[in-house]
Amino acid sequence: MKQKMVWLLVAIAAALVLAPVTFAQTGAAAPAGIDWTDVAAALGLGLAALGCGIGQGKATASACEGTARNPGASGPIRIAFIVGIAFIESLTLYALVVVFVK
Repeated sequence: MKQKMVWLLVAIAAALVLAPVTFAQTGAAAPAGIDWTDVAAALGLGLAALGCGIGQGKATASACEGTARNPGASGPIRIAFIVGIAFIESLTLYALVVVFVK
């Protein structure tokens, strides 16, 4: 049941991201209203931030659990945690750069 819910949420997220991009109009043919590429970029950045936030939460929980189980290994766990968090955060920053370049 849990796996079906995950796939449903992935499908909904994909629909929310792809629908504005599919109907995006830029240039002379665009109406004076909403620029759908901006909406799609905002949704993409939101999903990237959501995924990175979940990943950072899981990494923090795992690092705390590992340190609690083996306090002697706190140094290597801390180093791996900081490097992992830096990589996770860089994904959100890459998405932000893509939004600004758009």
